[in-house]
Amino acid sequence: MFKRVLIANRGEIALRIIRACQELGVETVSVYSEADVDSLHVRFSDQSVCIGPPESQNSYLSTKEIISACLVTNCEAIHPGYGFLAENPQFAEMCESNGIKFIGPPFEIIRKMGDKIYAKREMEKAGIPVVPGSNDPVFQVSQGLEIAKSIGFPVIIKAAFGGGGKGMRVVTNEGDFRNAFKIARKESEMAFGKGTLYIEKFVKNPRHIEFQILADDYGNTVHLGERECSIQRRHQKLVEESPSTVVDKRTREKMGKLSVKGMKKVGYRSAGTVEFIMDQNGSFYFMEMNTRIQVEHPVTEFVTGKDLVKEQIRIASGEKLSFSQKDISIRGCAIEARINSEDPEKNFMPSIGRIEGFHIPGGPGIRVDTHIYSGYSIPRYYDSLIAKLIAYGNSREEAISRLQRSLREFVIEGIKTTIPFHLKLLENQDFMDGNIHTGFIDEIS
Repeated sequence: MFKRVLIANRGEIALRIIRACQELGVETVSVYSEADVDSLHVRFSDQSVCIGPPESQNSYLSTKEIISACLVTNCEAIHPGYGFLAENPQFAEMCESNGIKFIGPPFEIIRKMGDKIYAKREMEKAGIPVVPGSNDPVFQVSQGLEIAKSIGFPVIIKAAFGGGGKGMRVVTNEGDFRNAFKIARKESEMAFGKGTLYIEKFVKNPRHIEFQILADDYGNTVHLGERECSIQRRHQKLVEESPSTVVDKRTREKMGKLSVKGMKKVGYRSAGTVEFIMDQNGSFYFMEMNTRIQVEHPVTEFVTGKDLVKEQIRIASGEKLSFSQKDISIRGCAIEARINSEDPEKNFMPSIGRIEGFHIPGGPGIRVDTHIYSGYSIPRYYDSLIAKLIAYGNSREEAISRLQRSLREFVIEGIKTTIPFHLKLLENQDFMDGNIHTGFIDEIS
């Protein structure tokens, strides 16, 4: 096991990693920007290093500063969390070249699986269903149009590198294709530095189902069941739960085995997530791979009883997985609500300011992952996620009831948050019945 780990992140995920390290007896070093000098991850780590001004580009995305901080503090490994540099193959390679263990998959795997076209091809070879469309990069409008006509409209144009809905356009007819292709390519170039696109058949109102994977260096690969992530706004997840209401035991076993098979084929190691879309007939298709720990990992931890972050660190240190597939069972239900510093009544406009009043809910089956506190000022430079409220119950109904109670108990004064949005969502009968899809929020808004 490592003696000392540097955490190349901030906010709630930095605290989550600190807690896992403390339980493993590992010392932690936090990095922080000038805007985060009063953050809890700075307070609760064993050491901390300022790596630059508030802007992410000059601090949390500064590979040079982070590597230097790691070497100066004699850290053996870096945990990137999620976001920032977590899926940056160049950073992972820099760690390796400096004798630092990157707590994640090898940089070659990050690079390959970050290419959605490559990932789609490899998963298809492993026998996983993929959405009909191009299996090679599409560089020309005319080439893309021919593919679109061959698979039939509507189609979706996607960036081969990236996510979050950027470089993505749904096209319903031939006349709109040319302009949509140009816009998607420009967005992809601006967001990811590459304009590589591919075309797929558009699946209307699918469900977003993802499988959690863990794999070690000794050929052991397991899945820990699925998470339902269909409640989204602009391709950003808002609510996640496990298990899904549409995945029965037989389907879970089938999707899980295919996910494991696909990961073994590409030689995956560490924690990762295989993402699928499922149509209204229950057919599922591989969508993409996330080569990091996910924001929503706590719901899986609740229903399996496994600590994913500790297991991820153990794997990176050279240990074998501490359990096998037969040790994994799904018990009860967990639901996570992402609490963002946004105003739902003003089209989710960011809300910046000082936390004047703060109270965390509690009681049976409740977990809150957050980095904010009374008197804390929300910086304007980073993501709006300020807390994750996770509720567990023996049934989905109990988990929802506990989530509702906890949302009403959750006090965050001084800024606007998405708590009222979540309370309204939980009153929706279709949500209560599990009748959801990725366009659900647009339908009820």
